[in-house]
Amino acid sequence: MNIQQLLTFAQQNFDRFLEELNAFIAIESVSSDPERSHDIRKAADWLSNKLNSLGLDHVAIFDTPLHPIVFAEKIFDKSAPTILIYGHYDVQPESPVELWNTPPFDATVVGTRLVARGSTDMKGQIIAGLAAVEALLFGKEELPFNLKFIYEGEEEIGSPSIRDFLEEHKELLAADTVLNLDAGMINADTPSITYALRGLAYFELLVKGPAQDLHSGVFGGVVDNPAIVLSQLIAGMKDDQRRITLPGFYEDVRSLSDKEREELARVPQTADTYLSQTGVPHLAGEQGYTCIEQNTARPTLDVHGLLSGFTGEGAKTVIPAWALAKLSMRLVPDQDPVKVADQLKQYLSENAPPTVIWDVKTFTGGYPAFCDPDQPASKALQDAFELTWGKRPVLKREGASIPIVTEMKEILGIDSVLSGFALPEDNMHAPNETLNLEVWRKGILTIIHFFDLYSKQMADA
Repeated sequence: MNIQQLLTFAQQNFDRFLEELNAFIAIESVSSDPERSHDIRKAADWLSNKLNSLGLDHVAIFDTPLHPIVFAEKIFDKSAPTILIYGHYDVQPESPVELWNTPPFDATVVGTRLVARGSTDMKGQIIAGLAAVEALLFGKEELPFNLKFIYEGEEEIGSPSIRDFLEEHKELLAADTVLNLDAGMINADTPSITYALRGLAYFELLVKGPAQDLHSGVFGGVVDNPAIVLSQLIAGMKDDQRRITLPGFYEDVRSLSDKEREELARVPQTADTYLSQTGVPHLAGEQGYTCIEQNTARPTLDVHGLLSGFTGEGAKTVIPAWALAKLSMRLVPDQDPVKVADQLKQYLSENAPPTVIWDVKTFTGGYPAFCDPDQPASKALQDAFELTWGKRPVLKREGASIPIVTEMKEILGIDSVLSGFALPEDNMHAPNETLNLEVWRKGILTIIHFFDLYSKQMADA
């Protein structure tokens, strides 16, 4: 069966695919609510039944300490390359319900959009992938590559079980590439592939001075103020070029190649875009880099909260006993959050005055990821987007973190192809989450092209 027949099969079944998505959405698989654990299990069962209906092998539900993981595979030739398809079937809570215009778990078509919790993040993406797989398997009895599937139910709560599962099932999950559709497009007319993600190092910095709050009239001028010391330390963490001053911080930062800078320049996000999105009067970033480079390809240091002394109404003249800050660094390839923690401590050791005592607690940490945009699967998806959208996709970096990409690279040794069909205006995690159905249908056709092109690559290899 040729590619046009596969595409026609999908087009003739769009309505059925949408009905399946609606049924999937109706399962209230909110992972953060213990009272909905039965819905999480119900969603896992639904996925298991769907995978079985496609004729896949070894469909299994693995229990974890929290929510189950669903697995399936279709092995045509053990010596052939394997694509591992990842997704998560859990969703965010629907609260505040009163802000929804339609029932959150009753999928409603409004114009060209499907409104429902999980419609775009990421049940719609899961069904798009499975619809393409169905078309592929319908049209070809044998493929020059194998398929594996892993769907988790804890992504929206930080995936606490996934790392152990990957460690314990390395052989089961062995593959050559991961197709991860838990990302999106810049806009409906600009298909996108994300090839790099920033990591994260998150800290709590406590500066302690006197044993208790002191009267500023009695002790002011003789006792150092922890709030001022903390402010000075934080201010000193960046220079006047907006570069971070922690010792050795940039030693492991991978430089952008000329090719990457040319590709990032294609991303349609300008200074005006950021100004309109944020409402700030002026932008601020590391000098020598464009806005998109600053936002996705350079490391950052930000303060998320400050607490010290008297913050109530009126006046109270105290020298606070302590001052606390929450801060984090977004990291880029090849930075290490453990090494960055040491760099922060070295900076404090060298710059904190002897008049205070400081302490650092390390919280969330995650490694940055870099997935080769020239790997065969990525090339196949780039060509697939061009066939469907009529334009070459933008290759972009993401400023945020997607831990599963890093963990699959670290534990399984597999690069991901990270893309998807979610849009910035889809209200992900917010009331009235939507899925652009026109983009979604084109997404199904894109994945079919991807499988077909990858088949040809492998057949010619």
